[in-house]
This record gives sequence, C-alpha cells and structure tokens, in this order.
Amino acid sequence: MSAVLDNIPGEIRGNSSSEPTITGNTPPMKKNRNAAMDALFKNLTRFFAFAVLSLLAAILVSLVVGSQITLEKYGISFLWSSEWDPVNNEYGALVPIVGTLVTSAIALLIAVPVSFGIALFLTELSPTWLRRPLGTAIEMLAAIPSIIYGMWGLFIFAPLFKQYVQPLLIATLGNIPGAGILFQGPAFGIGVFTAGIILAVMIIPFITAVMRDVFELVPAMLKESAYGLGATTWEVVYRVVLPFTKVGAVGGIMLGLGRALGETMAVTFVIGNAYRLSGSLFAPGNSIASSLANEFAEASDDVHLSALIELGLILFLITTIVLACSKLLLLRLAKSEGARS
Repeated sequence: MSAVLDNIPGEIRGNSSSEPTITGNTPPMKKNRNAAMDALFKNLTRFFAFAVLSLLAAILVSLVVGSQITLEKYGISFLWSSEWDPVNNEYGALVPIVGTLVTSAIALLIAVPVSFGIALFLTELSPTWLRRPLGTAIEMLAAIPSIIYGMWGLFIFAPLFKQYVQPLLIATLGNIPGAGILFQGPAFGIGVFTAGIILAVMIIPFITAVMRDVFELVPAMLKESAYGLGATTWEVVYRVVLPFTKVGAVGGIMLGLGRALGETMAVTFVIGNAYRLSGSLFAPGNSIASSLANEFAEASDDVHLSALIELGLILFLITTIVLACSKLLLLRLAKSEGARS
C-alpha cells in the first residue's frame, strides 16, 4: 500500500481515512495576478458607483447655482405664484407644476387599467399564435419617438377629439354638480386633458411590458391548482396572480409615472403652452418640461434664465420624491408579503 501511495502525485494525495482530494498549491505569480485583477475589479465597480452618485450631486448643485437669482428674489413664493411675465421679470412656477402633475395623473388613470388588461390578455387569455405578434407590436410602440406622438396628437387626434369627443363630454360630464367644472368650457382640441391622453398612449407600452413580465413569473402550478379547484379566470387573477406580482406591478406603474413626468416634446405639441390656471381640463395649460423646451433658447435675461433653471430643479426634486416614495411603497409591500408568509 505504501508503495502505491508513493507513486501518487503529491497534489492529489489524500489521507488514508478519506478519498483523495486536490491540495495542490497555486503558483505565487498566478496568485498575485488574481489578487491584482480582483482589486482592479473592486475598484472599478466602486468608481462607477460613486461616479453615478457624483453625477447626480453635480446636476443638483448646478441647478441650485443656476437658480440662485430667483431663489433670492422670490424665495419659496416661486412655487405658488401663477405669474409668468418675461417682459416685467415676474415669474412663478405654479402653472407648470400643476400642468405636470395633472397630465401625469390623467395619464396614469388611463394607462394603468389599459396596461393591466393588455398584460392579462397576453399572459392568460391570448391564443398562442397571437401572443408573440401582439407583444411585439406593443414593444414597437415604446420605440416610437415622442415627437411622432406629439405630431400625431396635434394634427390627427386633437381635431377628432375637438369635433366628436369634447362636445359629448361637455354635454354629459359637464353637468355633474361639483366635478362638472372639470369638463366645461370651449372645445379647443388641445389642452391639459389631451396632453394626458397622449402621455397615456406613450406610457402604456412601458407599464404593459413590466406587468407582462411579472405576470409570467407566477408559477404555472399555482394557477393550475386554482383552476382545478373550480376558480374562474378572474378569481385566479385576483387571488393568485395579483398577490404574487403586486410588487413588480407597482414598480411598472412608477416607471410609467417617471416617464410621464419628464416627457417634453409630445406634451409641448398638445398642451397649449398657456401660463394660466383653469378649472377645466379642456383649457390650454403648460408643464415644466414644455416650458423649458419653449423658452430656454430665447431666455436672454438672467432672471428669466434663472427661473427656467429653477423649474428644472423643481422637476428634478419631483421625480426624486416620486422615486423615493415608490421605493418605500415597494419595501412596505415586500415586508407585508414576508410577514404573511
């Protein structure tokens, strides 16, 4: 036995009480090279992570510095002043802020149920032969440039909306006590409501894609078990699919909201670009992004330029707050699911 063991190479020689194991030593040069590569990899990833944080900090600092003039002149009152008069150097951000939030809210109210229905149809009800081409068509909608949506909204959708839809909404919803003021006034075709609809069309592909992906993650065994117990399709969706995927679905909705808040060109075409507040959703309005797109190149006065930069700062803070709230919501949902399980 000892003679046999003497013939076994040292790097695979084991003890007599166990199977032979590989105990060879790595050459020192290779060890040093691996350690150097590992250190380089860690430092590169650390650099990229801090580069992103530094970029965000630099953007925030540049926006604060650029808006210093209006911060000193108007202070916090810039947020709730509706005055925007470049001739007299009087500026307020209330109209663009309201326009941004209202158009995004309208877009979500329309896009979320539509996206939910499309995602459910693709994952639960669609025939196999239709699933792939329909999914591809929805993904193609996400690739269309926003300026194309804006041109289509201005030249095709707005005239049809003005002629056929707005008179009907004014005649019906405009007579509702209290809420009817939202649907009163002349039919312009363009306005806050039209901008919200165009935004909804734009964010539907993004929300649908995320919802479809998370719905497909539901184990087939869970759904088949529910069907085997006699559950209907709606019961399977409501009691199996939604509880399993609600965190991902909320993430998709927040992705669409972030897209809607920062949209520029499409909104610029159809919102009307008017600095005035109105109780009617059909009236022209403005948004932060469209204000920047329309006026930044022509802003020669320092106060005017500073006011526009402060609008950009406000939009930056709004998107940051929305992202932070969405993260907190996702954490609470995940925690509640963990507590239940």
